Amino acid sequence: MPKFLLKRWHGLHMVWTFVLLVALSFGLLAYQWLLGSIGLVLSGLLAYYTIRAEKAFRNDLSDYIGTITHRVKKAGTEVMNELPLGMLIYNEDRVIEWHNPFVGKMVGRDSIIGETIDDMFPELKMKKEREERLDVSVGKQVYQVWVRPEERLLYFRDNTAYHTLQKKYEEEKLALGIVLMDNLEEATQGLEDQARSILLAKVTGEITEWAAKNGIYIRRTASDRFLILMDQVGLKQLEQSRFEVLDDVRDLTIENKLPLTLSIGIASGFNTLTELGQMAQTSLDMSLGRGGDQVTVKVGQRLSFYGGKTNAVEKRTRVRARVISHALRDLMRESDKVIIMGHKYPDMDAIGAAVGILKAVQIVGKEGYIVLEGVNPSISRLMEQISEDEKLNRWFVTPEQALQITNSRSLAVVLDTHKASMVAEPKLLQLTHRIVVVDHHRRSEEFIQEAMLVYMEPYASSTCELVTELLQYIHERVSLEVLEATALLAGIVVDTKSFSLRTGARTFEAASYLRRNGADSALIQRLLKEDLDHYIQKAELIRCTEIMYDHLALAYGETARKYSQLMIAQVADTLLNMTDIMASFVIAERPDGRIGISARSLGQMNVQLVMERLGGGGHLTNAATQLDGTIEEAKLKLKAVLQQMQTEEGLFL
Repeated sequence: MPKFLLKRWHGLHMVWTFVLLVALSFGLLAYQWLLGSIGLVLSGLLAYYTIRAEKAFRNDLSDYIGTITHRVKKAGTEVMNELPLGMLIYNEDRVIEWHNPFVGKMVGRDSIIGETIDDMFPELKMKKEREERLDVSVGKQVYQVWVRPEERLLYFRDNTAYHTLQKKYEEEKLALGIVLMDNLEEATQGLEDQARSILLAKVTGEITEWAAKNGIYIRRTASDRFLILMDQVGLKQLEQSRFEVLDDVRDLTIENKLPLTLSIGIASGFNTLTELGQMAQTSLDMSLGRGGDQVTVKVGQRLSFYGGKTNAVEKRTRVRARVISHALRDLMRESDKVIIMGHKYPDMDAIGAAVGILKAVQIVGKEGYIVLEGVNPSISRLMEQISEDEKLNRWFVTPEQALQITNSRSLAVVLDTHKASMVAEPKLLQLTHRIVVVDHHRRSEEFIQEAMLVYMEPYASSTCELVTELLQYIHERVSLEVLEATALLAGIVVDTKSFSLRTGARTFEAASYLRRNGADSALIQRLLKEDLDHYIQKAELIRCTEIMYDHLALAYGETARKYSQLMIAQVADTLLNMTDIMASFVIAERPDGRIGISARSLGQMNVQLVMERLGGGGHLTNAATQLDGTIEEAKLKLKAVLQQMQTEEGLFL
């Protein structure tokens, strides 16, 4: 125990002794004045010594406290100097006024007093004055900074080890992929066994060499399928090289009449291996649904596409069409009624395909209804013809009427789109889980996942072509009315631009079948005629055209004028007829106030990839999107995407 505390203890005893002595002295004065007087004298002496003892105690206490304060200050200074923690104080102008040695060691200087925080730590320059914790890089080190704006104080803690560990964890995350030779049967059909084996050996060797070069574990699971495993570093390298193996395999087999192509689906960023495998298969399905010869990478919520430089290969056999047709017929028979709908603002292809499916429903002996929401100019003449045909017109209903007649036993057939948000009435898809999708567009991220039957063939010229093939297997003998056959053929004519684009052998076979069943080509010409005012408006749009990269035509409408989507698309088609133009883009405001962009190409450029970066989609040669804002803003966005693609890998294939 400190001496001053012992003195304090003795002092307290003296106080109590003094109190007792004074009380006793006053008591003795009443009986023995001499003894009482002596007691008072002794009490005075005791009081004197007590006061001196208290004064000595206070002096000793003050000295002790001073010693403790000095030791605490000294210890505090040593702690601030030695702790592995940086402390920095700044003023209202963000000028550094004080810091401990740790901060100096961080920046490699003895003192940074007088410097500004923004100069010393640029990552903090744009941060708002609020209490938060964030990471700042200084050289090769990473520090966690605790900002205390009220005290104008910063704390720094070395977070490099944790950051390194986290980075290593992210880099070592597993990525799983599936590689598929997506047209093996078509490419090797007719080859002798020896030639087929040599071709497969070449392709397998190319894929194996690609895997070894990029640090990928590869395992063959079937004659046309491989399983690949890699980490995030390997996946990043593949994305930077934009999966050159696609081009290598295609070039390796270019001498074949049908070059062999690959489709790859890769997934990463999911918690379980089961989910990872499912997402890899989904990615592969998306690559195949978009026409093959491309890669789909799904990393968490990010979805990226690579390749897609060639048109989808037309299948030589109709086995799939027959199987789908029989499955569709069975679904129709099991349903109480069939609801048929295309996309919003339907075009000739959607209406023609709907009429074809309605015929199939009637052949099966069920009731079918076509959902029609409004009539745009592109189908007005066709709808006039249908309105005069009482047998056909009675089966067209509005979305409101369709909602009233649809139940859980109804079959919903979605045509010319695979996006739930684009159908004529999305609520119908919630009333029944019996859904069929028939489409010829390349598959996008949004897809009707709950569909029972999906028939998507990107090689097809139109949905009408697919429906025509399905009709041939619905029943042995199908008798089409003239207007029904004409509507189907009109859809093919419009989507192929009179058989000049995306036309294969099966397209002509479908057209031939429709002609044999009474399709009237003269009526189609009348349906597709345009008036003089419409033609003049197209000419005005074409007049505002600029040429980019020597082969791209970019046209845009007047700011205060609205154009139909049909006109925007027709202008894009017209621009392709100009000399040296390989692709065209037309930007104009639509009647609904949104900015529409239609893109067309002759095959040397994948306009689908351009439109997908702007939130749209479509085909390699035919794509579109809609944007909010102004025409000028849309033009700037489009030019930025074109410049980025030109820098990355070039615009032309």
